[in-house]
Amino acid sequence: MIQTVIFDMDGVIVDTEPVHHYAYNQHFKQLNIDVSPEMYASFTGNSTKNIFEKLKTQFDLQEEVATLVETKRQLFNEAFDHKEDLFLLDGVEDLIHDLHQNGVQLVLGSSSAKVTIDRVFKRFGLHPYFSHIVSGEDFPQSKPHPAIFLHAAFLAQTPVESCIVIEDSTNGILAAKAAGIYCIGYDSFHSKMQDYSKADKVISHFKELNFEKIKNIRF
Repeated sequence: MIQTVIFDMDGVIVDTEPVHHYAYNQHFKQLNIDVSPEMYASFTGNSTKNIFEKLKTQFDLQEEVATLVETKRQLFNEAFDHKEDLFLLDGVEDLIHDLHQNGVQLVLGSSSAKVTIDRVFKRFGLHPYFSHIVSGEDFPQSKPHPAIFLHAAFLAQTPVESCIVIEDSTNGILAAKAAGIYCIGYDSFHSKMQDYSKADKVISHFKELNFEKIKNIRF
């Protein structure tokens, strides 16, 4: 029986991608670099630190990675705080409540920084529903490396075969599968240029999931 569901955040719980996109592109203009849509899409599921490590190499940036990360974070926070039309994705709040009420442990496994996760969780009152929060900034390698999901299962004290991951990105799905965890791919209209072929199940709306459908999932 499934005991723990591990949620990604961006693109699964809330669509902060437009805010991230705005912040990154403002920063790219400041740095005078041209990041193609294809390159940007390939970063989905990566931590900000890992993204700027790649960009520093690609564009021979002189700034330190920590400085680049902090500048982008400030741009994101300012945009996030002023964006009024930011909502939880349709149906995910009902799913979170349903799973929580039925005793399923919920863990967040997001590549976002802790300060960003906390900002989202406080805005939408999500802290009471999640037993643990795992941030990608705590790991040297981003998704598709499985470390973030393996650690989430460890904190939940749940065998990987009794966990599910819900992800919207190619890198996140690959990370879940590398961790040996059943993965549900969330392919919504927010998703762009992501590959769901490795997911065990693909949904386009959270109304397709509930406790009864999830509890007895088997590989």
